Amino acid sequence: MKILIKSGRIINPSDGTDKICDLLIKGSQVELIAENITEKADRVIDASGMWVVPGFIDLHVHLREPGFEYKETIKSGSMAAAAGGYTTICCMPNTKPIIDSPMMIEYVKLKAEKEAVVNVLPIGAVTLGQKGEELADIEKMALKGACAISEDGKSVENAFLLKKGMLLAKKAGIPVLSHCEDKSLVNGGCMNEGKIANSLGLKGISNDSEDVIVSRDILIAESTGARLHICHMSTKGSVMLLKAARERGVDVTGEITPHHFTLSDSVVDGADTNTKMNPPLRSEKDVEALKNALKNDKEGALVIATDHAPHSAEEKSRPYPSAPFGIVGSETAFALASTELYHGGYLTAKELIEKMSVNPAKILGIKKGDISVGNIADIAIVDPEKEFVVDKEKFFSKGKNTPFDGYKAKGAVEYTIVGGKIVFEKGKINDN
Repeated sequence: MKILIKSGRIINPSDGTDKICDLLIKGSQVELIAENITEKADRVIDASGMWVVPGFIDLHVHLREPGFEYKETIKSGSMAAAAGGYTTICCMPNTKPIIDSPMMIEYVKLKAEKEAVVNVLPIGAVTLGQKGEELADIEKMALKGACAISEDGKSVENAFLLKKGMLLAKKAGIPVLSHCEDKSLVNGGCMNEGKIANSLGLKGISNDSEDVIVSRDILIAESTGARLHICHMSTKGSVMLLKAARERGVDVTGEITPHHFTLSDSVVDGADTNTKMNPPLRSEKDVEALKNALKNDKEGALVIATDHAPHSAEEKSRPYPSAPFGIVGSETAFALASTELYHGGYLTAKELIEKMSVNPAKILGIKKGDISVGNIADIAIVDPEKEFVVDKEKFFSKGKNTPFDGYKAKGAVEYTIVGGKIVFEKGKINDN
């Protein structure tokens, strides 16, 4: 099948392309990029006024399957990703059972190949059952297709065990994705520590609960030479620690979520549990530090990732202290990034695409994030000027737990193409 995309602004940071022209897809690959392509095609898309970019890559999603299919499935989560312009997503291992073996890696891959509408790359756990007692078979998981290892949802408390895991990950050629949280410092908290938590009578979570483990994990990565990626950074301290580590040559990268660069703890009222996530929404100073870190990153050290974490309505209806942490993010990520960072003047179009496509591919070491001629046609077509209001009832995710329902955004995903197939088009999924 041939798809001809006409008159779009093609932004491909990998080869420096940024111009208005046409793009022809033949089969699963980009066949031609040129002005006024006249070749006949099975489908012609008018992309006037839109960006044609490498499909987004999300390093951090929770698909919940197996074990928690009432929250999300591989299929529904992949549909949500497609609606958000994502063509590749990496799923975290804290399912039931835990993705901690070669067999479980294979299970997710086979399930995704059969049911998902985007590329799904499984992440293996660092320890068996995520119990922090014994390492999982990292080498064999990598051989079966694990793109990384992570204990997401918690930190590996035993530093020596983490060090051994990092050494094995280094040998296997995959990065370690680290959820940085000192449980003893969290101490049962449910929102950011500070005046607002005090006024609401809620136990707070301090910045140092994150910063302490960021510092520890960076030091272990420095001693092992492993590739470390810090998940969902939320504090000014975290970005400062990462910057300092990179300046002395540590192979460390990090991610920032749209909710952490858009909202502060000022939106928490103690009733709406859709403002409860882990790490929590921080202060305005932290939000500004995160935006500036993205703005000033010229080395490809930072990415935008969603930490897409669906929960049921019943779970999120519980009182604030006992409701689960987490919100969905796949379907709002580009809209928030476009609104807050591009239109907000922090990132250029090229820089935004680097943070959502190019940099994640480099961290994983995969041949994605590049729509040069001859490469796989994983493409998003987005309208950066389209204004709309977020409506959670239109989400493809099973989870509707978002604080952004009713949010006025500027920037929408119009088409998502995976391997030359249109899987999302103007609000509809094509999973045939």
